[in-house]
Amino acid sequence: MKNKKLHIAYIIGMLLISYISSAQTINFVEENNLKFQTHFFEALKQKAIKNYSKAIENLEKCYEIDSLNTSVEFEFSKNYLLLKKHFEADFFINKTLIKEPKNRHLLKHKVAILENQRNFKEAIITQLKIVEIIPKSSDKLVLLYIQNREFKKAEQLIVKIEKNALSTQRIKGFKTYLENRKKTDITISTKKVLTTENLAIETLKEKYKQTKEYKTLTTILNKEVENKLFRSLYNDSKEALEIFPAQPFLYKMNGLASNKLGKYNEAINVLTLGIDFVIDNTTLEAEFYEQLSNSYLGLAKPKEALKYKQKAEELKKQH
Repeated sequence: MKNKKLHIAYIIGMLLISYISSAQTINFVEENNLKFQTHFFEALKQKAIKNYSKAIENLEKCYEIDSLNTSVEFEFSKNYLLLKKHFEADFFINKTLIKEPKNRHLLKHKVAILENQRNFKEAIITQLKIVEIIPKSSDKLVLLYIQNREFKKAEQLIVKIEKNALSTQRIKGFKTYLENRKKTDITISTKKVLTTENLAIETLKEKYKQTKEYKTLTTILNKEVENKLFRSLYNDSKEALEIFPAQPFLYKMNGLASNKLGKYNEAINVLTLGIDFVIDNTTLEAEFYEQLSNSYLGLAKPKEALKYKQKAEELKKQH
């Protein structure tokens, strides 16, 4: 009888220990889940206010709790890209893509990282995967072909897009840009007053012909703006885009010159294309919107002009 009571007590004791242990495990898991959520939302909050290093600190705490969480790895990559730490951004997005190779959001971010590094060749390979999933994203592929100076492929893709009735306003802009770059510039002879400034510009142009230095080119274009030589600015910036097709400054200058010469539709096309090359430069982005506003004013479209003017003003307030 005594042994039987001991046996029952033993079973009750074991059950009690098991229950306590299970309860402790549940509490531990719940506590960790709460900590994870707290740090993760704090990371999102810090990223929203552009405190990327602080966001990464909170993500590291999440990673200690769950090192296999795809969302954490994705956020790591986003923040590292915003800090222009491309190696780390690439490392974490590649980890997530191993788990979810057909996730369009992850693939788009991969393209953004490659674009940021001006690695258009690899960006095209990734964008092709996105197009397989979302055919409507072909417009981005056209842009990447243009950025990589693969103009023939861009033209062929546009034909295919139009054939499948997937053309957009953006595609029409790319098509116009590609058509314009083929056209021979109409040379208009103008009298040049040989001022000291004009001579200085001509000297710089001779230097640029020999060196093809981008810095010299920007000096020339800025001097042409200062001296209101908009015809020269139009021709020189257009020619420069053939050599430096990924430089947003050149698109802005060509858009400015086009506006000054009354080529408003052409200005809209080149500015719309060029703004895609602007990365983390709100000042330059605002200048693009100001020129677009001028284009629409020139076309007597005040509603569109106001929209772009407001966009420019909003960006200026960030400084």
